Amino acid sequence: MDPATTPPDDDCRIRCPRLGHQIHFSYCRDENRGSPCFKVLDCWHTHFAVEEFLKSRLTREQWEELVNRRPVPKILSLLELISRAERHADKTGDK
Repeated sequence: MDPATTPPDDDCRIRCPRLGHQIHFSYCRDENRGSPCFKVLDCWHTHFAVEEFLKSRLTREQWEELVNRRPVPKILSLLELISRAERHADKTGDK
C-alpha cells in the first residue's frame, strides 16, 4: 500500500527529536525561516509520502537546499528559538 500523499492535519502530532515535544507537520514544513526543517523527511516518511509532497511544492533550488542542508549546531538553533520567542513576546506584550 502506498502512503498517502496528503499530509496529516494539525490534529496529528509526532515527537520532534530536536524540540523534544509533540508538533504537527505544518510546523515542520515552515520551521526554518519559512523552509522545511532539515529533518522533515526523516521524521514524517512513515506517516505519509512527505518526499513526494515536498517535491511537488518546492522549487528545484528549495528541494536541493533541503536535501543538502547541514544541520545548524544545537546552540545556534536554541539561540534562534529564544530570539523568536522574545520577538513574539514583544509583539503580544507577554513577558
